Amino acid sequence: MLSHLVVGSSLYFGDSLFYAICFILLLWVVKVLAWKPVTKMMQDRADKISNDIDSAEKSRSDAASLVEKRQAALNASRGEAQTIVQDAKTNGQQQRDQIVAQAQTDAQTLKTNAQKDIDQEREDALAGARNDVADLSIEIASKIIQRELNADDQKALIDSYIEGLGKHHES
Repeated sequence: MLSHLVVGSSLYFGDSLFYAICFILLLWVVKVLAWKPVTKMMQDRADKISNDIDSAEKSRSDAASLVEKRQAALNASRGEAQTIVQDAKTNGQQQRDQIVAQAQTDAQTLKTNAQKDIDQEREDALAGARNDVADLSIEIASKIIQRELNADDQKALIDSYIEGLGKHHES
């Protein structure tokens, strides 16, 4: 098939020129029909890869930003929890102190009231004993002397005697 081209040891000039023109036309056809779509396809692919790299970088930076935000929120939550616990401890301590102070006040009030009641009962018992002793003394003296003494004079005498005993007994 290519045997007609080789005639001897050299090529003819006309054939060489034809082949060169065909080669140049073939290059032009390839450039027009294939080179532009291939370069366009390569450029589109390069753009896509570039966009993918950019979006991956953006996603990575967004993820890092999100991690930082979540870490900050977690730290804030921990701080808030510690504040709540500290406030609860402080409130509990204040309530405990208040309850203890109230209990001490109530105990002191009860003690004071009990002392007042004891003093009043003592005074009532002494007054009752004075009256009983006075009545008993009058009755005894009446029987012994066989005469009726003045009750007021007898009570005054017995009251002074009991007061003297009370003062002697208190010291």
